[in-house]
Amino acid sequence: TDEIMQQEIRPLVAVDIIEQLHRQFAILSGGRGKDGAPIITFPEFAGFSDIPDEDFLNVVTYLTSIPSLEAASIGFIIIIDRRRDKWSAVKASLTRIAGAFPGNLQLVFVLRPSRFIQRTIADIGIKLYRDDFKMKVPIIMLNSVSDLHGYIDKSQLTRELGGTLEYGHSQWIHHRTAIENFAMTVKTTAQMLQTFGTDLAETELPNDVQCTEELLSAHTDHHSKLKDELKLAVKQGATLLTCIREPVTRSANSKLSPDELENVATVERLLAQLDETEKAFDQFWTKHHLKLEQCLQLRHFEHDFREVKLTLDNLMEAQAGFADIGDSVTRVEHLLKEQKQLEEKGQDPLEKAQSLALHGEQLIQNNHYAVDSIRPKCVELRRICDDFTNETKKKYDILGKSLELHKQLDKASQWCEAGIYLLASQAVDKCQSQEGAETALVEIEKFLVTAKEHQLSNPKEFYNQFDMILTPEIKANAQRILQKLEDVQEMFDKRQVSLKKLAAKQTRPVQPVAPHPESSPKRASPKITRPAGQENTSYHHYVRSYIQHRLGKHYNSPPFLSFSHIINELIETERVYVEELQSIIEGYASEMDNPNLVHLIPSALQNKKEILFGNLPEIYEFHNRIFLKEIENCIENPELLARCFLKRKEDLQIYEKYCQNKPRSEALWRQCGDSIFFQECQRKLDHKLSLDAYLLKPVQRITKYQLLLKEMLKCSKNSEGTAELEEALATVLDIIKSVNDSMHQIAITGYEGDVSELGKLLMQGSFNVWTDHKKGHNKVKDLARFKPMQRHLFLYTKMLLFCKKREENTDGHEKTASYSFKNSLKMSTVGITENVKGDNKKFEIWYNGREEVYIIQASSVELKNTWISEIRKVLTGQLEACR
Repeated sequence: TDEIMQQEIRPLVAVDIIEQLHRQFAILSGGRGKDGAPIITFPEFAGFSDIPDEDFLNVVTYLTSIPSLEAASIGFIIIIDRRRDKWSAVKASLTRIAGAFPGNLQLVFVLRPSRFIQRTIADIGIKLYRDDFKMKVPIIMLNSVSDLHGYIDKSQLTRELGGTLEYGHSQWIHHRTAIENFAMTVKTTAQMLQTFGTDLAETELPNDVQCTEELLSAHTDHHSKLKDELKLAVKQGATLLTCIREPVTRSANSKLSPDELENVATVERLLAQLDETEKAFDQFWTKHHLKLEQCLQLRHFEHDFREVKLTLDNLMEAQAGFADIGDSVTRVEHLLKEQKQLEEKGQDPLEKAQSLALHGEQLIQNNHYAVDSIRPKCVELRRICDDFTNETKKKYDILGKSLELHKQLDKASQWCEAGIYLLASQAVDKCQSQEGAETALVEIEKFLVTAKEHQLSNPKEFYNQFDMILTPEIKANAQRILQKLEDVQEMFDKRQVSLKKLAAKQTRPVQPVAPHPESSPKRASPKITRPAGQENTSYHHYVRSYIQHRLGKHYNSPPFLSFSHIINELIETERVYVEELQSIIEGYASEMDNPNLVHLIPSALQNKKEILFGNLPEIYEFHNRIFLKEIENCIENPELLARCFLKRKEDLQIYEKYCQNKPRSEALWRQCGDSIFFQECQRKLDHKLSLDAYLLKPVQRITKYQLLLKEMLKCSKNSEGTAELEEALATVLDIIKSVNDSMHQIAITGYEGDVSELGKLLMQGSFNVWTDHKKGHNKVKDLARFKPMQRHLFLYTKMLLFCKKREENTDGHEKTASYSFKNSLKMSTVGITENVKGDNKKFEIWYNGREEVYIIQASSVELKNTWISEIRKVLTGQLEACR
């Protein structure tokens, strides 16, 4: 496109001087001299001297502009045919050509007048006036065309000059106008394409579906019209090319003249430029059209997201309104029915949300340009779906507990009423005899057996079981019923004592005496306190204990006897490690895709296999196919072991990815670890430990390498290969440090940018920080000098982040650290002062010519020097890059 737009525009085109060309006082027949010089012929023309100077100059200038620069540089050959004219015409022609010919001349041939007198005058005249013509090239006077054939081959001369060159002036003019018209068409088409392309590039993408559809339709229509224009232009060029080649096509003996061959080359070049322009335009259009289609997809996705999100928010709001847990069996059953209705109502919105999230993920997989906008929405949709599902499960659990509680309370109350009724129904007079007393005792004992059915005989167990739903009202009701149970039990105990005494007496006449009516003594209800249960051991604490237990098995043992013992230990444990990884993948991960077990998988675990297991399959493949075999090869050549670690330095970075995913994996395990699915998998594998213990294996393994390499160094101190072992140990320590740093990095919150774009994470740690701002209020500056802030710094190659460390409990488990983003400094604009007066543990980082100064205090001089060294490397690297 640029080539067409920038090519030189000729001052004249055939259509501008069409009338002068038709007069045919000068022609470019297409013939060439022996050295390739173009031939311009001035045929016999009666009114040659009457031709206006402007017309003559325009025609001659146009004719000399047609041949290629290479041909024109040789010089033009002029043939002036004046055989039927007079010497005056010859003289006038030479004078005019000498004074106005714009091209480079090589030779001038003059066919002199044929009449004897005029030929004689011409011979004399040329001798007398040769110098007057001011031509620096030879002027050759010829008597006949046969003389001309001695200088120029017949095939390069027209029939009028005794040659065989086919030339039609009207056809020549037609070809020239057609070629120039086609060139203008190509240029105009290129301009239209460029204008349209510029408009497309400058078009802002709309923010709604309708405008995007309208813009896509308008641009597509415009594109179709331009493609039609291109097709017409190509067709025009092809037709023109066929017309120029027509003589050759018609007769195999015909040949195109050099000028016609140049015409063919010109048209072919224009067609090639048109083709290149079309290809470039098609490539640009393809990208633009794809972006418009992706924009329309995005707008549809955003529109659907807003609708689904609104529905889900209303659903979550309705769910949040179900706070009542009921105060009776009837009420709880009614609440369960309402909860079921809400769950059914939410199925359709949840399915739409899941479908929309899946659609968003497909857009991301198809390399959509708005990945950063789509991914958070997919995450949000899945989060809300999971929240609703989890909350629904919690509601069912709570209401189920509440239903069970109220049923037990009702049973207990009914049992108390039945007990009181039994005691009241036992006639006093019948109990006075031994037989009557024994019968009453049997009735009481049978009734007391049913006490186990109401399951309230143990208040501690009761309160522990239903602690999560014991509101003050329910607790008061439970205490009342428990007190009633205790009173009824006491009544039975007293009745049993009385009846046992009566049953033990000898049979003898007695005066029946009605016993005193039994009643429960009035006393304060016993204070029921919630038992202080033993604290649950947190998962993280269990993990630490487990690791210490397992690692202690290997590392608290006596030192190894030799280097070979260590190699054997490494290979043996590596084999066990690979087998364990294989069992996890086949026994757990693969079973999650087993259709026979899908009903056992909790909904919160659906489609989250990658979260639970991370890149464990990748770790298994690396160790099984590569690392184990390479280590086994070191049995005969122990000195190669260090090289294994050095060679696989990059591959071992997979552990960083695994550890970064570990918090998400643990959170998912805490939520679903007690499911029947995992219990069934563990039973099939006959594992003594649950899955979470095996998911710690990769963390243990990388630590195992570190300790074994240290033992090897002890055995091979100051011997050959020590340097490589030290380097291998340094490699493993770097990986552990990288893992540790990345675990801190993923806990950064509040940073709006993409942390992955900040370059490599070089250092991270906590410091005391003072700030000083020149533009700040003096009082603020004074306070800043004396009150340090606790900040956790993250040093990247491109940025220094200041964060505030926060520790918070998660789901009753041990504290986890997070880093709230506060400020950032671009490393390309900072300066450093390595020493601060009064404290050798302080250094300064300043910004914008000390407009902002950050005084940083390390915990030790060594730590300070390490940070200064890393910062200096970054700044030096930037300086060298600039140079």
